[in-house]
Amino acid sequence: MPKKKLSHAKSIQRTKTIVDLFVSLLIVGTLGYLIKDSYDRSGTVGQTQYADLSQVDEPTDPAASLDPDAIMFSTAQVSTKDKFHGDLILVNNNHEYFSSGDEDLVSIMEMNDANGVDYFTAVDYTYTIMRPAYDAMAQMIKDFYNKYSNDTLIIYGSYRTKDFQTELYENNDPDDEDAPLVAKPGFSEHETGYAFDFSETENYDYDGTGDFEWLNTNCYKYGFVVRYTKDKESITEIRNEPWHFRYVGKPHAYYMTKNNLCLEEYTDLIRNEHPYDGTHLEFSDEDGKNYEVYFYPSNDAEEFTSVPVPSGRKYDISGNNIDGFVVTVYTDEKVDPGSEHPTEAPKTEDENSDSESDTDNNDDEQSGEDYSEDE
Repeated sequence: MPKKKLSHAKSIQRTKTIVDLFVSLLIVGTLGYLIKDSYDRSGTVGQTQYADLSQVDEPTDPAASLDPDAIMFSTAQVSTKDKFHGDLILVNNNHEYFSSGDEDLVSIMEMNDANGVDYFTAVDYTYTIMRPAYDAMAQMIKDFYNKYSNDTLIIYGSYRTKDFQTELYENNDPDDEDAPLVAKPGFSEHETGYAFDFSETENYDYDGTGDFEWLNTNCYKYGFVVRYTKDKESITEIRNEPWHFRYVGKPHAYYMTKNNLCLEEYTDLIRNEHPYDGTHLEFSDEDGKNYEVYFYPSNDAEEFTSVPVPSGRKYDISGNNIDGFVVTVYTDEKVDPGSEHPTEAPKTEDENSDSESDTDNNDDEQSGEDYSEDE
């Protein structure tokens, strides 16, 4: 009897062991299956039949999508006071000219002598003008002379000091309707050095007709505009003066002439409609050269203004004499980055003193009589 009980107990134990082993195997198998299924589902998900990929853009390389001809911009540190200087400054009855004291003025007759020019002259050797304006003026008159063999042109008004403008203003009779209009001291374009007056040595009565019509019609090709015309008198507040020419640079002279804009209108157009962060003014001249022009405001709270400029393109910066800078990009003229617009190192105190001395000399030279017929 005890032996049977022992055998029965062993039988029960054996059965329990087998059951436990079977359960264990079942659990291990189940786990293995779950792991394998999870691994299989972690692969690439197939495309669903409901997916519409027609509007999905393929990934692209950003570098490959850049336009190789697109103009990139950096910044140039420009003296904020330079907004008062440059060949696009607006000087009129409402905007005064502030001399820098170091204008690059040259004597017209001295330059003529040095270059062997004998087909036009000035009243005397004290008549000076900004160097870029002289170069363009001399080339224009040379082409005029080659066309008409007319050597009667004389420069009858050019740069004036503020002191000399004061003298002219005080001696002018404002009640004489036939007398030339004289601008207030500080408000004459002649003080910039970018303006000059033509006359001729036969009648001293230049009216832009006859042979001279060619000059008034074609001056824009050399960077000049006839500053005061009859149809713009209400804007410029100056009577028609066909003898008064103003240098603004070729791109701007072209655009102003072809669109019949005086400098006041052009200045407003650039500063109001073509800011740097807006749409730039883009145009081509009659020679197919391309330009881009925009305005950037001066930072009057700081000594310098960070002006956006093109990298790898030639450009010019001019103040507008009001509130900022006009940047002119010569789109077709690629240059090495950093060489687009060389900057001049700040002058030392000694150099500034020399410049002031030169200006004083100019004041003395032009203190005599001026034969100018205009403001």
